[in-house]
Amino acid sequence: MLLLSCGGLGDTVLFSHVLPRFRELAEPDETVAVLLRSDGAKTAFLFPSEIEKIVVDFGRLRKDRGYRRAICEDLYRRNFRLAVSTDFKRHPDLDEFLLFTASAAETIAMKARPWSKYQRRLNTNKSRLTRVFDAGPEHVDKVVRWCRFFDWLTGAVVPPPVANLPQGTVEVKPAPFGRRVFIQPFSAVFAKQSPPELYQRLIEGLPDDVQVSITGTDADLDRNPAYKGLLDRQAVRFDNRTFEAIAPDLRTCDLVVSVDTALMHLAIALGAPTLGLASAAYTGEIVPYAPQITPPNAHFLYRPMHCEGRLGDCIHPMEGGVFPCIARLDRDVVIDTALKLLAGDAVPSVVTVAESG
Repeated sequence: MLLLSCGGLGDTVLFSHVLPRFRELAEPDETVAVLLRSDGAKTAFLFPSEIEKIVVDFGRLRKDRGYRRAICEDLYRRNFRLAVSTDFKRHPDLDEFLLFTASAAETIAMKARPWSKYQRRLNTNKSRLTRVFDAGPEHVDKVVRWCRFFDWLTGAVVPPPVANLPQGTVEVKPAPFGRRVFIQPFSAVFAKQSPPELYQRLIEGLPDDVQVSITGTDADLDRNPAYKGLLDRQAVRFDNRTFEAIAPDLRTCDLVVSVDTALMHLAIALGAPTLGLASAAYTGEIVPYAPQITPPNAHFLYRPMHCEGRLGDCIHPMEGGVFPCIARLDRDVVIDTALKLLAGDAVPSVVTVAESG
């Protein structure tokens, strides 16, 4: 059986919560393979070891005919009984191309999210599917949508899972001496990043026994030189390890403060007390999570906007290079909420923030 999950890093983390359900579609002793985009595969260490991972570089798939041919031949040779695309947003030349290349006896997918540039071709491809699930409106929590898809496939009605992974998913390391806070200020979407001054104030407000790790890649620092000043304090260090390497430390840390990015989803999944600084752009599908899947360790802070839920297609001019809903967050509320979480105080799962004065 082939499952396609062709989203990014964060999508792969979220998909790990529902993968056990989709595995149930396999016949006894049947191999289950998940096809992943190469960048999204970096968090697929969360998948059970018996799941086969087929990793495809979508950039090469577009440009390298030899690579494209090799991937096609490999998928066809596997002789899949069933191929299921779990993606709502699909590209006709990439994930849909791979779905049909597999030439499975049965090919199933959701009705694809509307995409004006490719809508005619998406409509044509729909006729090639054995079965099509009407995925409903555009704004549905990803995990909830996947669960509805699975229920439709099986005829079952099972509540969505809470977004915490089993304890044995990653190893547990002894916590280092003192308390530890992880801060992830970087995003591939620059407009989701809060200014470094916010994190500077947060670091200054932390108790003296707290060690701070700023996570990201070397490229993140190079692209955002203003954040290098956060590393000037003795108790602050830069942590550029892979997601898999950092995961055991997330299991035992005292707090994670992160923009809406893969590390936030990973920290929540592993049970770390997490404060996600969300934009209003992604409400309704990504963050905040739907109430029924939100675990007690997950907390989201954002400023509601009348235009929220446009999935990154902001209708307002940027403010300081970022979304207005990010630029207008009240920093005092952000810091106060983070410090309450660190102290173990009760904090709502969703904190809405008024404009900064």
